[in-house]
Amino acid sequence: MSAEVLIGDGEGAHLVPHPLRAAVLGEVHARPFTAIEVPCRIIHFAFDTTGPLAQADRANLVVFCVARGLPPPGPSEKHHRVPFGSITLRWEQHSEFTTYTWEMRSPPGGSPFHPDAASLASPMRLVPQPGPLLVAIDLHAMAEDGERTAPELLFDRASLAVAENSDGAAIYATDFQTGPSGFVRILLIDRGMPAERAGALAQRVIELETYRTLALLGLPEAQRLAPSIAASEQRLAEVTQEMRRPGDLPSNHRLLDELTALAADVEAGAAISGFRFGASRAYEDIVTQRLQTIGERKVGGLPTWSSFLARRMNPALRTCVTIENRQSNLAVKLARAANLLRTRVDVELEQQNQELLKSMNARTRLQLRLQTTVEGLSVAAITYYVVSLFGYLAKAAHDSGRLHLEPSIVTAAFVPVAALAIWWTVRRIRRKHISGED
Repeated sequence: MSAEVLIGDGEGAHLVPHPLRAAVLGEVHARPFTAIEVPCRIIHFAFDTTGPLAQADRANLVVFCVARGLPPPGPSEKHHRVPFGSITLRWEQHSEFTTYTWEMRSPPGGSPFHPDAASLASPMRLVPQPGPLLVAIDLHAMAEDGERTAPELLFDRASLAVAENSDGAAIYATDFQTGPSGFVRILLIDRGMPAERAGALAQRVIELETYRTLALLGLPEAQRLAPSIAASEQRLAEVTQEMRRPGDLPSNHRLLDELTALAADVEAGAAISGFRFGASRAYEDIVTQRLQTIGERKVGGLPTWSSFLARRMNPALRTCVTIENRQSNLAVKLARAANLLRTRVDVELEQQNQELLKSMNARTRLQLRLQTTVEGLSVAAITYYVVSLFGYLAKAAHDSGRLHLEPSIVTAAFVPVAALAIWWTVRRIRRKHISGED
């Protein structure tokens, strides 16, 4: 139970808050914008920290801070900012990646991106690498200085994207290419922004490049799945063609097994790629939202970031959407085809069962006839033995003088009585057995 908090004045003002109230209120302030003084350099890294890597990275950061007498992040903190000499470290942990952002002052009047970012990234080597590197950005924020800061002279013109923010107080440019040191360079030209606005714009631009890279992680997965999906679609078409022709039960069973295997492969691929494609959609939405927040305006005849990404990034993301839709449609078609084939198999099994029942009925009738025949023979045989025994008794009684009739006449008269009695007894026994089975 959470501790009581005071809301209002007077007695009885203590209320018990919801256990998640503090976390929900604090989430709005979890990643605040920080002011930066121009000129400055920002070296930004993003690492894949899925699974246990996130906890290991947090532990390594705590060791790094404690060893240098710096305040470590709390157990539940997702954002931590700490000064490290003349450098400021901003650490952020997300659902599948972690970022390290090193902010440092840049001498006035210097050249853009000088010195090289590799020489400025040495603090990153003081912390064990959290996971595979995804993003490396070198952002240089400096005041506008004529041709020295002209984006056309600093970046590849073929892939250059330049825009200014909504009020024209800043220009930001990049060519989205990695330089010799492996960093994507971004130039932020200040035209008189306050430090708070400069920090907010720098963070949004860095997030744009970070989420753009993460969004495109779905493309290799889509390219990996495309051949198997195409092969499954082709095989499904072949199986449905075979289904149009009449086939016996073994061939239908074989086709059904094949459809089941195809459906299992498609579902397995969808289960593996579902998270990746969903994350790509979410990151694409964040990129779009960040661009709308900045409010881009064109600079000369150069493409803006929005137009450049729409031309270069959207086709890749549409590929992911297309592959995901093909997976879903293929799974539905496989399920429908399997149901049709299963229905055919069930009908054939019903027909076989009917034939089996007919043959069982015929055998039952034959057994009944045999049983009736055997029953009649049994009555005749038993009657013969009973009459024979009775004949001995009649003959003995005649010889002893107790019977004055001829034994043969008495025996003959006894035959119908014995036959009727034995027949009635056998019939009663049979009926008793049948009623017991029922």
